[in-house]
Amino acid sequence: MDLFYRSTRSNHDAVKASQAILKGLADDGGLYVPESVPRLDKSFEALSEMTYQETAYEVMKLFLTDFTESELKDCINKAYDSKFDTEQIAPIVEAEGTYYLELFHGATIAFKDMALSILPHLLITSAKKNNVKNEIVILTATSGDTGKAALAGFADVKGTKIIVFYPKNGVSPIQEKQMITQKGENTLVVGITGNFDDAQTGVKQLFGDKELAERMNQAGFQFSSANSINIGRLVPQIVYYVYSYSQLLKMGKVEKGEKINVVVPTGNFGNILAAYFAKHMGIPIAKLICASNENKVLYDFFETGIYDRNRAFVLTSSPSMDILISSNLERLIYLTAGADADKNVAFMNSLATSGRYEITADMREHMKDFYGNYASEQETTNTIKTLFEKTGYVIDTHTAVAACVLEKYKKETGDETKTIVASTASPFKFTRSVMNAIDIKYDTMGDFALVDELSKIAKIKVPNAIEEIRTASILHDTVCEKEDMKAVVMRFLGI
Repeated sequence: MDLFYRSTRSNHDAVKASQAILKGLADDGGLYVPESVPRLDKSFEALSEMTYQETAYEVMKLFLTDFTESELKDCINKAYDSKFDTEQIAPIVEAEGTYYLELFHGATIAFKDMALSILPHLLITSAKKNNVKNEIVILTATSGDTGKAALAGFADVKGTKIIVFYPKNGVSPIQEKQMITQKGENTLVVGITGNFDDAQTGVKQLFGDKELAERMNQAGFQFSSANSINIGRLVPQIVYYVYSYSQLLKMGKVEKGEKINVVVPTGNFGNILAAYFAKHMGIPIAKLICASNENKVLYDFFETGIYDRNRAFVLTSSPSMDILISSNLERLIYLTAGADADKNVAFMNSLATSGRYEITADMREHMKDFYGNYASEQETTNTIKTLFEKTGYVIDTHTAVAACVLEKYKKETGDETKTIVASTASPFKFTRSVMNAIDIKYDTMGDFALVDELSKIAKIKVPNAIEEIRTASILHDTVCEKEDMKAVVMRFLGI
């Protein structure tokens, strides 16, 4: 039976998965949500014997029902191949009794690779299925990781162009170098003089610009998105929560049906929303622990039921979480409001006009599986240092936020349930912050000297993604004001 998708902002006709992937954002500005969450149709025992690729098929076939078996398997096999530096794709490392799900073994050493390796293939297949003749222009805002992962996925993919906007002074040096050295005739990387929320808002406005859409259509182009607002990003992320539970079962770390907690360092809310969907598919997840940095808008939301972005924007050592407008939260708001588009629109209008909204007591009750907390910069630093000194295991700043929040949760609740921490980036992506946390003496070293020192103390080979940019030439140097994003897009497309 086909699974259809609806916008969070209207009750218009439902669309098939391939149509939702193609559009990215609905015409009314809403995000696509499945009409229901399908249940897994394989046993935990069967799943525990599967490879990552096989697990991906079993999960994704239930959501992407208008893809044939051969189409979907072809997309999966092209995505999860030698681009990843381990056959497991997403290995689990145990440290201090916690299970770290390493999601950074792909081409750009961040968790975004898990979905952005497959999205180009899903998108091209969707275009063929829907007889799309236009060239697809991927338009993306990034807080650091999505940009490079999307660029790597779409570079020189026939029938596509990709434009990435990032906050010029709001990403790590390694993140920026990865993006501005990106090869590919169809790629454009643009720094904006603003923060991530400015970039994300600008991209949403471009998606909603009907006059621009018409001009693009006449020139043979149409927009789609590689941000986590695209359901083609969210569905592949569900896979690794299913896979990690089945691997814990295979390793004998949990009994069949035993509940686990999941901790996710969270900015745009897509990664933890994927865990929420995995739970509703039948994975026995007890608590969904939402970990924030000092931009703790989500922590305050789970504490009070009030979402309020009216606050200072803090630049932290975990820049991928430096976000005050968590776009994917809209999907949870819609679902907990009983899939009531009108209620959701009222909340989103309030956010757009006043910068805040307050959900109902009934909606808060539907969110009781979530727990939120945050880590300060000092706590993040201490967590990296302590874990390394105790175990020799090195984690990045975002993963450290999650590990810190887990300790706070345990102290607060006494809950010792076995826990998976989503380890979202390699420590090599945030080398200076990580090494300074271990010992401030490292701060005098250059960026790539630090990379080599980290490799030595952690006993890990320097990832290929880092080796590639040591001597790479800068190919993108465009910087614009946030008001000029439309002009930059039109110039790139020649319209």
